[in-house]
Amino acid sequence: MGLSKSVFGTRHVTILLGLVITLVCMLGGFAAMGGHVAVIWQPWEYVIICGAALGTFVVANPMKTIKDVGKSIVEAFKNGTPTAEQQIELLALLFFMMRELRDKSRAEMEMIIDSPGEAEVFKRSPKVLSNEELTTFICDYFRLIIMGNARTHEIEALMDEEIETVRHDKLKAYHALVAVGDGLPALGIVAAVLGVVKAMGAIDQSPEILGHLIASALVGTFAGIFFSYAVIGPIATKVKIVRDKNLRAYVIVKQSLLAFMNGAMPQVAIEHGRKAISAYERPTINDVEAATMGGGATQDRKAA
Repeated sequence: MGLSKSVFGTRHVTILLGLVITLVCMLGGFAAMGGHVAVIWQPWEYVIICGAALGTFVVANPMKTIKDVGKSIVEAFKNGTPTAEQQIELLALLFFMMRELRDKSRAEMEMIIDSPGEAEVFKRSPKVLSNEELTTFICDYFRLIIMGNARTHEIEALMDEEIETVRHDKLKAYHALVAVGDGLPALGIVAAVLGVVKAMGAIDQSPEILGHLIASALVGTFAGIFFSYAVIGPIATKVKIVRDKNLRAYVIVKQSLLAFMNGAMPQVAIEHGRKAISAYERPTINDVEAATMGGGATQDRKAA
């Protein structure tokens, strides 16, 4: 448990730590070369670049995507990927749902599927239940199974199509951020050109004043490239990593249900799902068995 808490405590700081390292090395190296760090502080250049980037971002994306970008950035900063406990919780839910499907009547299963928030089997898995999209995905395919005439290959094709659709929607935020990052160097040139225009208006001034104005203009080019490759680009990549890892839950459900439909026992079926988890994040089979063969004692203790 101590190790788990330690990992949980450090998994939230990677982006901030990376940005701090980048800024310290960049500004420290510039100062060590004899540069004046204060020259880089040109707030109106940053207003031009960031404001233009924000404006083009709003123009290019619907409001739903704009809101989702904000949500995805929060997820990236929190490194909101599934923990081993959450993966075990999902596998345990699938196990108990399969067992219920074998033991209960169709009417009883329909009551669970229609109102998962009120079903005891879902209450044991609060993290899964809090994910409305994943809960709906699970219930929809259990509903198809209890109909009795679904073919495994048809269900697999349908699952693949839905998972791809979900992935496309979830990665819209990533593509929106990438588009902004790609445009920032050009917007930096725009800011630099405007700075040069301002400098040309002072062509009759002393070389010291003119040099300061030109240096200020060139900060725009620097800022556009820096924000693109050192800030927005890495954050976009982190968003993609986090969301791809969260989408593995759908693959776990898919592999488990297909194995169950092909005749596997619930305990064997969820082993198919467990194998869909990356090796370095995969919970051990003993942990899964403790949460399933123990009759849900692990989840009950967590709830208490």
